[in-house]
Amino acid sequence: MPVLRWIRRNLVVIAGLLTLAYMILPNIVVMVFSFNKPKGRFNYSWQQFSLEAWKDPCGVADLCGSLSLSLQIAFWATLGATALGTMIAFALVRYRFRARGAINSLIFLPMAMPEVVMAASLLTLFLNMGAQLGFWTVLIAHIMFCLSFVVTAVKARVMSMDPRLEEAARDLYAGPVQTFVRVTLPIAAPGIAAGALLAFALSFDDFIITNFNAGSTVTFPMFVWGSAQRGTPVQINVIGTAMFVIAVLMVLVGQIIASRRKSNARN
Repeated sequence: MPVLRWIRRNLVVIAGLLTLAYMILPNIVVMVFSFNKPKGRFNYSWQQFSLEAWKDPCGVADLCGSLSLSLQIAFWATLGATALGTMIAFALVRYRFRARGAINSLIFLPMAMPEVVMAASLLTLFLNMGAQLGFWTVLIAHIMFCLSFVVTAVKARVMSMDPRLEEAARDLYAGPVQTFVRVTLPIAAPGIAAGALLAFALSFDDFIITNFNAGSTVTFPMFVWGSAQRGTPVQINVIGTAMFVIAVLMVLVGQIIASRRKSNARN
């Protein structure tokens, strides 16, 4: 039958579209309910279209404060993890030293280990050190678990680099610093950017590790979890929708810039 033949030819595309729809569906639900006006405390059933929450996204006490705190932690954790992860990735790829294989294996442990185990281990470490739980313990914990993801992303990029490009730069009398800034760094930049974006998303979104090590500090994921126990304000959906739209726009802008660069390179 023609229909069956068409399905067989486009099975991969159909499966991909269904998977994409399944992934986007929760975001669409969040977006729709950001325009809802619930009658009770819980924003779980559609009642009435309203723009009140969009007009006052900080109308719920401590919501924007927790959001600001999460953004600060994610920003500094991204900087720390990206700087350390980039140096570690270059060291693991470019240099030979003792225990290099063991370190390569240990890098993957935080990604393979359940978050609750890592959270409890970090809490034990901080308590044994006598550290006061709060902003700094959360920041240190986020840098530690984001580090592996950055190393993996940057390492994959560095391994694919052609060393002859750096050799050519040195043949043209470029110093080590010039070679790194003008040749090595631009080539490794996509991997570094990917690791940084991944670290930011992981840090901002984390709940388990943060909950163990935050003390009285309340980040945005912790605020959402706490609000769900006594009522879900519509403003949470507004913030989630805004973040989703910003992320999509960033991806689209990146794709447009990449396509223009490819077209310019061909011309």
